[in-house]
Parts: sequence; C-alpha cells; structure tokens
Amino acid sequence: MKIGNYTKVPYRRSLSLQPRTFKLFSPKEPVLITKHKRTTGNERVFSILIPTWNNLAYLQNCISAIRKNSSYRHQLIIHVNEGRDGTLDWIEQQPDIDYTYSRENVGICFALNAGRELVGTSYMVYLNDDMYVCPRWDEFLFDEIKKVGHPYFFLSSTAIEPAPGNPCTIFHDYGRDIVSFREDDLLREYAGLEKGDWQGSTWPPNVVHTSIWDLVGGYSIEFSPGFYSDPDFSMKLWQAGVRLFKGVSKSRAYHFVSKSTHRLPRRKQYYTFLAKWGITSSTLTTHYLRRGQPFDGELSEAAIPAAVRLKNLLKRWISK
Repeated sequence: MKIGNYTKVPYRRSLSLQPRTFKLFSPKEPVLITKHKRTTGNERVFSILIPTWNNLAYLQNCISAIRKNSSYRHQLIIHVNEGRDGTLDWIEQQPDIDYTYSRENVGICFALNAGRELVGTSYMVYLNDDMYVCPRWDEFLFDEIKKVGHPYFFLSSTAIEPAPGNPCTIFHDYGRDIVSFREDDLLREYAGLEKGDWQGSTWPPNVVHTSIWDLVGGYSIEFSPGFYSDPDFSMKLWQAGVRLFKGVSKSRAYHFVSKSTHRLPRRKQYYTFLAKWGITSSTLTTHYLRRGQPFDGELSEAAIPAAVRLKNLLKRWISK
C-alpha cells in the first residue's frame, strides 16, 4: 500500500501459536520503507542485499571489497536502517547502488523483504555489512550454481572469523574491528587456509535462486528483528524440497562478527521457532542440515533420535 513516497509493509499474522512468554518485536511506528532503484543492466549476475544499521565504516569496507574483489558485475541493494551516522547521505552519493530506507530500525526480515522488490537478477545474495568478501568469492559460488543445474539449492561462502567455535568457519584473526583490520595479510593468506566444503548452509554470505525465495515467501517477520530468521529460512527451504545446503570452501569472506546485533536485546525467538516448527533450531541444524560436517552430497531425510524427539516434546510443553 502506497503512502505518499512510502510503501507500507502489510502485517501478516503468523500461522503458528506464539508462546505466552514471547515478546514481539514492535517498531515505534508503522513500518514505512522507501525504495530507490537507480541502476539497470542485464549483464549482472547476483543481486546482493545488505541490511545496515548505523554502521557506515563497516558498510564502506564491505562495499569496497565487493567492488574490487568480485569477478562479475552485480546489483547492490542496501537497506539503510536510520542512517543517522551518515550512511544515508553516503548511499545517496553512490549511483551504482540501489537502496531501501526506513527512518527507524526495522530489522533484517523487513529489510530483506523490501529489498526483494528491487531485485533484477535470478540470484539473491544476503551479505552482512560487517563482512569483507575475498577475491573471486562470486566466481566460485556461480561455478557451483552452474554445476547444480536447477534452482533448488542454498549455497554459502565460507567465513573467516577472529573467534573459534563455529564448525562452518575458519578461525583466523585478521582484526576484530575496522581499526585493527589487516587487509593485506588477509589477501595474502586467505586462499591457503585449510577448510573443505561443508554441509548445512544457513548463515550469510549465502545465495538462493530468486524463484525459490519467492516460493517460500522470503524472511518471516515473526522473527524480527532477525534472531533465528536464518534457520527459519533454511527450514522453509527444506519444506519446499531443497536438499542441497552446501558451504563452498573456495568462496571466502572475512567476518568481524555481530557488529550490529550485539546492540539489540535478546528476545525469545528461540521459542517462536519451536512453536512454529515443533523442533528446536539445533535439531534442524544438527539432524536435518548436519551443519559443519564435511560435504558429501545432497542431504537425505532426517533421522531424529528418540531422545531428541522427547526433548523437543518437553520443550514445546514447557514453552506453552
């Protein structure tokens, strides 16, 4: 629905029952998002969607990396939440960038769904604003897409992070913020860091066919501002028949880790996921997606141990 120069995003009631303890994400005013499409071109390969929230230095670093380290030409779509740090002014001066804008922080789900309306390619890439893509990142992803030969896939690049503990990433510290970022060292060493392809694509950088994004309805706003929206999207893909969830080792990006989300209070989207799907997100990532395990082909139907099924049942009962 149009309101002047703004587009009002309609509210859709979730089909799932919300736990009684859940506190909904509630913007201070109606969600109003302006959309600004300024670019054209049929030769672009990916539409890269990047939500940002007063994080200009990281966003500039991210876009600089895309411009100089990509093998192909892409469409850039930025969602500016607030933009009070100069982000909006800077974006307006970049004629090669399409963008959406909200006066307040509407979170990742609204941002990505709004950006979809500007997409002009067959492939949508979701990228965090605190990521730095390494050379040929897009080439390696597109090579994988061409091998697949159908749109039912979900691929991720492999993140390099300065903290250990994630089985899908490479642990190597090239700086924990922009000031300490050792870009030259990263560019010299990233390709030699050991890591094979892995199962369980969930987190960005990721790429999905635009038709499949539309089929599952994009990101679910009941997870706003964004916590647990990634595994929810993967579960929707699973329900649509996607079984190829592959992390591509050669496609790499450095991730400074949660430079925006740490500013948000943690709500109880864990229970939203549980109420919606009847299982915990860890059940999805461990038993369906086998996230972090070596890649060995398309996933088969999940075999859930009896103890895990009982745990999910008890958690559903407790959450009501």
